[in-house]
Amino acid sequence: MAIVFLIGSNDPLLEGIAQTLAAAGHQPRICHTIAEALEMARAEPPLAIVIERVLAVEDAAALRMPVQAGGATLLFHSGTDAAPPTPLPLPVQRLVMAELALPLERHRLVALIQRMEERAQATGRGRRGHDTPPEHRAAP
Repeated sequence: MAIVFLIGSNDPLLEGIAQTLAAAGHQPRICHTIAEALEMARAEPPLAIVIERVLAVEDAAALRMPVQAGGATLLFHSGTDAAPPTPLPLPVQRLVMAELALPLERHRLVALIQRMEERAQATGRGRRGHDTPPEHRAAP
């Protein structure tokens, strides 16, 4: 059960995605502003942050939000937009795991979050109070 922040301005879209994530066993948290998400992240960092593309481009703080070890930031835009989104600046591209057209790619979103969760558990990063497991070297 991963904590997932959904940040954006389209309430019906966010609610639908939250329901999809909850049905997959995750814990979605809907935030309408970057400030609200930052406050929530300080109390309990999410594994994934799914943020509306426009907000991420306008406010660089959105891409520096704390996440759990092994977590990532994903951007989304509405899949019903008439025009394709403009390319992201290179510094923004480096900070983002994927860009999705929601709600069309909601199943891809669930799969990406599931993969992040599996990766965090496999490396031991998903457990509270545990750091990355020590390296085990062969004896000489």
